[in-house]
Amino acid sequence: MLQEKHVYRKLFASTFYLSTFTFGGGYVIVALMKRKFVDELKWIDQDEMNDILALAQSSPGAVAINVCILIGYRIAGIRGALLAVLGTVLPPLIIITVISYFYASFRDNRFFIAILKGMQAGVAAIIFDVVISLVGGLLKKKELSAVLIMIGAFIAVFVFKVSPLYVIITCGLIGLLNFRASDPVGKAGESE
Repeated sequence: MLQEKHVYRKLFASTFYLSTFTFGGGYVIVALMKRKFVDELKWIDQDEMNDILALAQSSPGAVAINVCILIGYRIAGIRGALLAVLGTVLPPLIIITVISYFYASFRDNRFFIAILKGMQAGVAAIIFDVVISLVGGLLKKKELSAVLIMIGAFIAVFVFKVSPLYVIITCGLIGLLNFRASDPVGKAGESE
């Protein structure tokens, strides 16, 4: 029971800390969660983090919250999911409440505007890091189909401006077809 409380406390404290000091949206916190839960704590591995991110991105809602739900659930079940979400939601709720109270005072302040512009550049770098990490993971597996799906999805969204929703659904269907083609007689189900 003591070990269980330690996991709950660590999960809540980690998500609360990450959410408090993360500016720039869901993908930034996802990169930091990867460092915390995969690299540092080793509660999940990189492949599982990639799966969690894929599920979170293809589910409705904020990516950061979806990732927290999935990581929390994976680590400590329903309680873990609730604690991870609470740890992720509380800091922005508190910060936004305070900022909204004082916003009118500093919205035109050049110093404040300069800080926000600097933060935007940092956020772009962190998001780029997430992209490189995900692409690197795909390339390390040397799965040609995954690389082709990635390139096709990028072209569809960037060049042809196809809705990401349609791209995600299509990629999921292609992944399912690839799985069925590699396991035509259902061998994966027999091993369970």
